[in-house]
Amino acid sequence: MINTALENYNHKIAAASVEDMVLNMGPQHPSTHGVLRLELITDGEIVKEVIPHMGYLHRCFEKHAESLTYQQTIPFTDRLDYLASMNNSHAWVMGVERMLGIDKDIPKRVEYIRVLVCEMNRIASHLIAIGTYGIDIGAFTPFLWLFKDREHIMGMLEWASGSRMLYNYIWVGGLFYDLPVGFEERAREFVNYFRPKMAELNQLLTENQIFISRTANVGVLPRDVAINYGCSGPMLRGSGLKWDLRRIDNYSVYPEIDFEIPVGKGEMGTVGDCWDRYKVRVDEIEQSLRIMEQCLDRLQNELKRTTDFDPRAKLPRKLTPKPQDYYIRCEGAKGELGFYFMHTDARSEIPFRAKVRAPSFNNLSVLPEIAKGVMIADLIAIVGSIDFVLGEVDR
Repeated sequence: MINTALENYNHKIAAASVEDMVLNMGPQHPSTHGVLRLELITDGEIVKEVIPHMGYLHRCFEKHAESLTYQQTIPFTDRLDYLASMNNSHAWVMGVERMLGIDKDIPKRVEYIRVLVCEMNRIASHLIAIGTYGIDIGAFTPFLWLFKDREHIMGMLEWASGSRMLYNYIWVGGLFYDLPVGFEERAREFVNYFRPKMAELNQLLTENQIFISRTANVGVLPRDVAINYGCSGPMLRGSGLKWDLRRIDNYSVYPEIDFEIPVGKGEMGTVGDCWDRYKVRVDEIEQSLRIMEQCLDRLQNELKRTTDFDPRAKLPRKLTPKPQDYYIRCEGAKGELGFYFMHTDARSEIPFRAKVRAPSFNNLSVLPEIAKGVMIADLIAIVGSIDFVLGEVDR
């Protein structure tokens, strides 16, 4: 199969060398969308085919997980989608807790803190996605504004966990530490401060006619194509399908929280275009702010901190689940993040195999399908609308 794929690839390049032009886009610097090389077969300014080349940022996560205990692997989950680390560790920890049978014993305060910090991290991830997307199109001001606001979130998460990006905060059975005194008040101040900022963003970028011209009717992803490629998150919802694992799977305390699921509606062009994917992320930030407010209400009223509250569960010295295969998934910032565990030895606290279902990988895989026949400049807009992280793609 590998030889056949190589022969097909070589045939395409050989054929292209006669009539068309082969261009390399990337490998990009890590400070952009990641270290990705796109090989383009073009006819003038028209892209005939896109061939992604990955592997420049391999994390070796799955091999690490096969040699470390479940607790020791948590810091490595942070390095998958390093822009939304809390969501990664949340999914991993939920899977381990369910395999151990202790998921029903997690205190409510712990669960609400987990959701609070995950939604804060989701906002921070979306701010990067929107800001870098603006700069891809040529809008520099939103990039600076959104990074400035993201710093508020990064500072608060660092206050809670001691780390700026790779948190190691959500542990099996609980948390590394309870929220610092005054954290809830500061978080509420951020929500009140940030809401008007979203209105400014809409005026500056969402309703900008140049931005709309560059993104509307570009990179249209039909719903059936998105489903067949396994797309998820804003990529799938941008194509009009209301699919959010926070509602579908009802994990953690999300069933107790009221929020909407934004979907693409084709307001500026066609359902599933670049503008719809962008707008879904903007609307999801609004919903994450709603979730944050509800979490803060519970944490400041019914679930107040007490002197006897211990965020670290009294776990056995060794976390040894029964032999089983188990799949856990959560709604990460990019889509469905899943971990498939194979645990074969009842005496071991190390999984025999841990497979990652990375949303960025599936979302990126649809690029050659939706980029055929577009202009090279439009390919930049399509790549930016996917919002992938190569640490999660290569893993």
